[in-house]
Amino acid sequence: MATVLITGGAGFIGSHTADALLEEGHRVRILDCLDPQIHGDNVSFPSYLDSRVEHFMGDVRSFDDVKRALQGVDVIYHFAALTGVGQSMYDMRSYVETNCTGTATVIEAVLKSRISIDKFVLASSRAVYGEGTHWCPNDRDVYPGIRRRKDLEEGKFQVYCPVCAAELRAVSTREERPLLPISVYGWTKKFQEEMCHFAAQTFGLPVTILRYFNVYGSRQSLRNPYTGVMSIFYNRILAGQPISLYEHGTPGRDFVHVSDVVNANLKVLDADVIPGTCINVGTGNAVTIREIAAVLSACCNRQVDFLDLGEFRIGDISSCYADISKACSILGYTPSVDLKEGIGEFVEWASGQSSIDLYQRTVDELEKSGLFGRASRI
Repeated sequence: MATVLITGGAGFIGSHTADALLEEGHRVRILDCLDPQIHGDNVSFPSYLDSRVEHFMGDVRSFDDVKRALQGVDVIYHFAALTGVGQSMYDMRSYVETNCTGTATVIEAVLKSRISIDKFVLASSRAVYGEGTHWCPNDRDVYPGIRRRKDLEEGKFQVYCPVCAAELRAVSTREERPLLPISVYGWTKKFQEEMCHFAAQTFGLPVTILRYFNVYGSRQSLRNPYTGVMSIFYNRILAGQPISLYEHGTPGRDFVHVSDVVNANLKVLDADVIPGTCINVGTGNAVTIREIAAVLSACCNRQVDFLDLGEFRIGDISSCYADISKACSILGYTPSVDLKEGIGEFVEWASGQSSIDLYQRTVDELEKSGLFGRASRI
């Protein structure tokens, strides 16, 4: 059995992965700085962590902290990162320091410690793609860039072909397509991937890159208003506040339950993967933000008002969902949790947690930075 280090292991995906690894008989160690934005002001490790997990309080930007946590490790899951798309657009330095410098520090510490690593798994994101792959009626795949603010302000939320101006249709996104991130967060994840590719090619580091789509489920932070519409919408519902549906609620996302993500994480351990391989982890299906809000309100058994004011955020995409054929063929991965079941699991867990609605604060910060808008025509 392996000794496994999970950076950011006290968080959402990391803690679930730790539980699954322990069930498989592995030894698990976590390195986490317990970011107050995620964990609150209480600086103790969360109670949901299994007592068998070895805790290291530390920062992935600190070479000494990382080196200390690496001793005797066989496998690394590098999950530590800041993950808010909107926040990254005005808090650039923090995102670059944590995501980029943190990843460089972890890789450098592995190389300088001269330890033999069997697997290095990087948690990347669908944000590296920017807009998902789209299909033009003139029979070609299109990889759109960022949508024009002028179009958004006119209520044109669709994606258009840059060649013929035809309206495009979202199709599944494959790993081999160009990476065109449109947020600072997306750029930092692309940098993480490039650092890992460099380490794989130059030093033979056995890196597998998992590109998570929209992960949700229990232990998702209810204190962090910058990551995940699931927790944002849930907090609004509990506070008796209306839910604002950006872009008429039409944006499409691939929501994948955390248990399916953990399944993929564990399958990497036994898979024969070429170092540097990138693999999508999602469901292969798109659902709209409006559908998410409706299912969530039904699971909460609450009557909710939906506001459709033509609002939008700069840095948001229209649609992106995964092609998971590579995950199926290389990892033997098959998602098993449907949306209603997964949201039910999230709501059951969240109902026992304290909830705080910080939505308006995020809107104020986005608006102050010129990243929030309302269409003139709804």
